[in-house]
Amino acid sequence: MDLHLLGGYIVSGLLVGVLVGLTGVGGGSLMTPLLVFLFGFKPATAVGTDLLFAALTKTSGVWVHHTKHSSVDWRIVRWLSLGSLPFAVTTLFVLNHFASIGKETTGMITMTLGVALLLTAASILVRSILIRRDKNNGIVAEEEIEEILAENEKIDEIKRGRFDRWQIPATVLTGAILGILVTLTSVGAGALGTIVLLFLYPKMLTVKIVGTDLAHAIPLTAIAGFGHWMLGNVDFVLLGSLLIGSLPGIWVGSHLSAKLPERFLRPILAILLLIIGLKFISV
Repeated sequence: MDLHLLGGYIVSGLLVGVLVGLTGVGGGSLMTPLLVFLFGFKPATAVGTDLLFAALTKTSGVWVHHTKHSSVDWRIVRWLSLGSLPFAVTTLFVLNHFASIGKETTGMITMTLGVALLLTAASILVRSILIRRDKNNGIVAEEEIEEILAENEKIDEIKRGRFDRWQIPATVLTGAILGILVTLTSVGAGALGTIVLLFLYPKMLTVKIVGTDLAHAIPLTAIAGFGHWMLGNVDFVLLGSLLIGSLPGIWVGSHLSAKLPERFLRPILAILLLIIGLKFISV
């Protein structure tokens, strides 16, 4: 292995980690395009490696959300997983079938990746708008919600979704779509998952939306990543290098996020992802 190339992987992991810490945007939307365009990896290898990378790096985040903030709604995680995990496995079987008959899947992955990046760019911009709108519409303040939960335990009333009795099927369907998208592109488990949950559950606390989405992303990325490993789409030298760089990068970015204005960073990142997404579609 070329040491200069190895160093490039580590530096790339560091930079992506800093951006993830600064903006909260999932590493897949940043890492996968970087591996394809900068280092020339095949899209399938970039996706497979990034999925295992995501499963490993998200685990510590869920631990913090669950133990310190109690901000994971495991009921919603189960509903999402009911849709996402079977469809992730199905997508892997489809990819394996195409590989067994010699049909090239690069074009399909590239096109889907481009679409996922465009959706992610849009979700970055829409997320802040939704949060501001909910606050302006007089949704119960976080302190009031915590007080109600403590005194009356009216959990279902607080977390009532948009679709009433169709709320569970809508959540399962969302999981199914995410399962396909994440397995094909490694993009969507973070930014897209969060924005959909914000839409489905507008009265949930933002921290709980993030924690729930993160908890759902771990089994999804782990199963999809393992499947890609079985298909031969994971580069473990690359994976180790990215982890070495990204873990300190996320720590640095998280501390810098309090000092840098997010309202400027997110639009810049959204424009960057928009350009990359269009580039993938035009390939």
